[in-house]
Formats: sequence, structure tokens, C-alpha cells
Amino acid sequence: MLHSPIKHCRNCGVAVTYRLPDDGDTRQRAVCPTCHTVHYENPLNVVGTVACLGDRVLLCKRNIEPRWGKWTLPAGFMELGETTDEGAARETDEEAGAQFEMGDLFTVISVPRVGQVHLFYRARLLNEQFNPGHETIEAKLFSESDIPWDDIAFRTVKETLICYFSDRQKGSFGVHNLAIA
Repeated sequence: MLHSPIKHCRNCGVAVTYRLPDDGDTRQRAVCPTCHTVHYENPLNVVGTVACLGDRVLLCKRNIEPRWGKWTLPAGFMELGETTDEGAARETDEEAGAQFEMGDLFTVISVPRVGQVHLFYRARLLNEQFNPGHETIEAKLFSESDIPWDDIAFRTVKETLICYFSDRQKGSFGVHNLAIA
């Protein structure tokens, strides 16, 4: 398993058992033996932006673990009650304090080994003024040749940046659907 298993029913509090549900499901699930509630465990969504000004991309130096002191695109976990692009915009504001216009979905990266899906949107920065939040040491613009590739925090960020610079060179941006084992 990727995480701590569910131990108690969210409805009645009784200890659950992991088994195949009676409805024909083919996966073991946390099932309550008392109220028969089946508890499904689903991936978490990470949402963020590839925010650019001219030929430079915004990166944030992390002030939190994991990967403290490494560079990342502004991103984080999607919250309940928001759309993926709203979450990406919120994270960009929280982590970089950037002023920007949201663009189109750019990468969708499945990371099944940690139970996550990362979605990055393109965004156009309106200026070079940043007001990073507490999770960010520094927010800075980088040209492709200045990207600190060895200090990128996450492989999903690195893959997204590679796709971005490749598409920019071609002069056409698409949506990239990737998986990282």
C-alpha cells in the first residue's frame, strides 16, 4: 500500500476489514462489517502552473519538506470545492504571490507509486513582482539556460519544464499526458 490503511468506518466508527466488496468489485477495499459502507481510496491531485514572462519561467525555492531548498513550479494539493485551474491559481498566488493570467492545461502526469496525479497549467505573468508565502524561500524567473536542473525538487516538475521548452521551441503548445513509475 502507498499509505496508512483506513482503520475505522467514517460513518459509524467500527473497525473496517479489507476484502472484496459484495457488489462484484475486483479490488480489496476497506469495508465496514457493521454498516457495510465501502470506503474507496483515490489519488490526490497536485495542481500548479508554468508561469512565464517572455522567455523566462517562474520557479519557487521550497521552504518546506519534502525537498527543502530545491526549486519547483508553484504547485500543491488541490482543495475540496475548487476546480483544477482554481487550485493551480491559488497555489501560484500562495507560493509566489504572482500576478498572472491563467492559460490552458499543459501537463497531466500520473504518479501511481505515490497515488497522485499532477496537473500543470500554462500561465502568463503580468509583471516581475512576487510576494512569496511562507512555503517559499524565493520566487525567481529563469531562462531555459539558467534553470537549476540538478536542484529541481520533483520529477514531475522537471518533465513539465522539458515539455514546455520543447513546445516553445516548436512554436506550438499541446497537452502532455505522461506517467512516472
